[in-house]
This record gives sequence, C-alpha cells and structure tokens, in this order.
Amino acid sequence: MSLKYVSTRNRDISATASEAILQGLASDGGLFVPTEIPRLDVSLDTLAGYSYQRVAFEVMKLFLTDFSDDELMSCINAAYDKKFDTPAIAPLKKEAGVYYLELFHGATIAFKDMALSILPHLMTTAAKKNNVKEEIVILTATSGDTGKAALAGFADVPGTRIVVFYPKDGVSPIQERQMVTQKGGNTRVIAIRGNFDQAQTGVKQIFGDDALKDELKSRGYILSSANSINIGRLVPQICYYVYAYTRLVAEKVITPGDTVDVTVPTGNFGNILACYYAKQMGLPIGKLVCASNENKVLYDFFGTGVYDKNREFVLTTSPSMDILISSNLERLIYHITGDDDKKTAKFMEQLSSTGKYEITEEMRSHLTDFYGGFANENATAEEISRVFHASGYVIDTHTAVASAVSLKYREGSSAKSPMIIASTASPYKFTRYVLEALAKSEDIGRLNDKSDLELTKKLESISGVAIPNAVLELFDAPVLHDIVCDVDGMPDEVKEFLN
Repeated sequence: MSLKYVSTRNRDISATASEAILQGLASDGGLFVPTEIPRLDVSLDTLAGYSYQRVAFEVMKLFLTDFSDDELMSCINAAYDKKFDTPAIAPLKKEAGVYYLELFHGATIAFKDMALSILPHLMTTAAKKNNVKEEIVILTATSGDTGKAALAGFADVPGTRIVVFYPKDGVSPIQERQMVTQKGGNTRVIAIRGNFDQAQTGVKQIFGDDALKDELKSRGYILSSANSINIGRLVPQICYYVYAYTRLVAEKVITPGDTVDVTVPTGNFGNILACYYAKQMGLPIGKLVCASNENKVLYDFFGTGVYDKNREFVLTTSPSMDILISSNLERLIYHITGDDDKKTAKFMEQLSSTGKYEITEEMRSHLTDFYGGFANENATAEEISRVFHASGYVIDTHTAVASAVSLKYREGSSAKSPMIIASTASPYKFTRYVLEALAKSEDIGRLNDKSDLELTKKLESISGVAIPNAVLELFDAPVLHDIVCDVDGMPDEVKEFLN
C-alpha cells in the first residue's frame, strides 16, 4: 500500500512520505496527516522477540511507504547506535508500582533524541529520492529539548543547515548551555526576547512567507522543520510505544491483547499523538492520560471542549511543557472531525484570530480515549520526593508531572491495567529543580551557592546514577552562540545566517 499525506486544512494538498518530510509544514500552513492509519501487520508475540531497531522498522515501513526497506533500515541503523548509552535504546523500568519508559538515553538525554536521531537521515534520503539540489535549511523553535536534539542530529550533515530559536528566559540553565555550546559549521542558535509560543509562531510565519521562501530558493535554499509538526518527527515516536508494550509481553507481565494505560507529559501534543496513532494501529492501549503542568490549556480542553490560549503564560520547573499553543493538537482535531479539512481550517482560523475555539459535542464523543490531568508546582515537587522514597528512583520534573497525574488517575479509576509513564528527560537536565524537590525531605545542604552544573555531582551521589556524558562535556565547553533578538527580527537573523 502506498500511503499518502494530506494537509489538515486542504485535502487537495497531498504528498508522499518523503515529500512531507522535506516540506515539514504544508504550503497552506496545515500539518500533514496520513490518509489512513495503517494496522500493525506483525503479531505482538513476534514483535516481543525483536530489537528496538527491528520494531522501529516494522512500524515505520507502514507509514513511510516510498522508502525502500534498505533505505529505511539504513536510516534506522544510523540513528539507533552507540549514540545511545544502552542497547535497549528505550528501557522500561518498574518503579513505585508503574513502568517508566526511559526515553532519555540518547546524545542529549531527552526524548527528542528518539526522533531527531533519525530525522536527518530520513531527510537526506528524501532529498535524494526527490532530486532536491538546494541546501535544506531547518528552522526550529524549542521549549528546551528539541533544539539541542535537532542541533546534535543535523550538525555537520552535508546539504543541511539548522537555525534554532529558543526563549531566552524560558529554558533551564543546562538546556541553554547544551544549545549555546553546540559545535558545527552549519548550526546557529538564537535566543528571542519572548516565550516559546512566540518563537513557534515566528517560525510558522517564516514558513508562511512566500516572498522570503522564493528569495531563499533563488539563492539555493529550501526550508524545512525539525519540530514535531514534521511527520518525520512524529512517526519515529510511535515506535517506542509499540516497543514498550512488547517488552511487557516479553517479560510475561501481560499477554498479547491485554490492555495497558499510558501517561504522557504533554506540551506540544506530538508525543501523546504518537501514542494515539499507536493505538489506532491496533496496539492494546486503554486510556491515554494527558498530563499538563500549570499551563493547563490541554487539561481545560479535554474537560470543556474549549481550547483557549488567552491566559497567563506560566514559567514552571517543567519548561519543555510551558506551551499554550499545542500545534499537534490540530492533527487530532482533524481526525475527530471525520477528516474534515474545512472544519479543521475554520477552527485554526478561529485560534489565530481570537485565540480560542470550541469543538462540537459530536467531536467530544471521540475523545473518550483521553484523560486530562495537571500537576501544579507543589504536586510536581512532591511526586519527585514520593517516587524517590518509594523506590530510590529519581525522576525529572516533566516525568514527575506525568507521574503525579498518573497517580491521581489510578486513584480515581477502577482500571487495573499496567501503567506506562513516558519518562521524557534525565533528571540531570533539571538538576536544581530536582534537588530542591528532594531537599524538603533529604539532608542535601546548600544549593544556592552552586551552579546547576556543579549540582550534578550532588545528584550523582543521591541517585547512584553516573553523570551522563552529555552533561560532563558541558563543564569545559565554550559558548559558541550568543545572539539574542526580538521576535520580529527572526526572519532577518535567518537571512543573515544564510548570507
């Protein structure tokens, strides 16, 4: 079967998988979605005996149908190699009564590595397939983790350049240092005076600027994206949910067909959408628990059917989730309208013009797979402490949001299915926040007189987990990127870099 992709806002705009990966965003501003969700064609029993790489192949081949098996396997093997510090790639650990799916064993110790390790290989392969001669310029907005993972993935990849925008005061010190010390002659990191939503909107506006795109193309450049709006980011994320389920089968925790629940800390909605797609493929997932922090726009949406970004933007200890415009929700909206591009386009126009929209009762009836919850800052800190005292296991702030919401869901539900929690970042990315949470119950000593990097040694002694290389290399790394601009200056910065 040859699977096509269409825009959420105009089904007449279609593309092959490789074309959609190259374009990133559809020409009308919509997101590419598959015309149908393929079903898994290998039994769960069989998948349970496969490596991560083989599971990824069996999933991705169903979505990326214009890639040959050899091309796809080459991309997979180049991505999931010794850049990851465990052969399992995404190990599943049982702690405090739930299963934490550790998605942070890649080069930048965050879940974005799971997709951004393979995206450069998919994109360069797609360029060859489509006879693209121009240099590919990746534009990305980040709330902390996507930026470094994308930079690491694309650094010095021939035929590509990458520009990452991040909110100057909206990421953790270690997240920022990871980005501003990035090597690679084809990389540029730019801080903006604003928040993530403004950075993301700025990138979308550049993609929508036809005059700018024509100017760049005349100079030998085409734009693409490494954000989760790119289908090449989304499809690889489906794989680890399938892999996690089959690990439980392999360990005889469940038998094929048994239901599991999944909790995902959610900001831009891409990670939990990938889990939704896994369920649509036939993976026996019961409830999709969507966990928000104090920027609880998604919690309110699932509770009321109203998506409203007109609210205070809160800076929290889980900055990668500090988002009020969850771009990937557009794909879910499209599906629950019955794949109605006109209705979806109308909702997105309302969001753009008024900052809000309200879905119909019929659409809400298709959201029963989801449970929305949120954890405030106190609950997040308390969950880090609770899990540590229950099992000696240290989780980061984003995982703690998910863990706290998961606990609330399980306490209020009769569900007895195993719970998988997407653990999206190493606690070493948010050392100070984690130690502050533990300090309330542990004799940790002074924190304020030490930098976040210095505090990693304290976390190592408490957790018993060695400081990852991704952090160790930051101690002596020089700052290579120090540009700061206003939001309206983003296009000029892109042009200056390409000059």
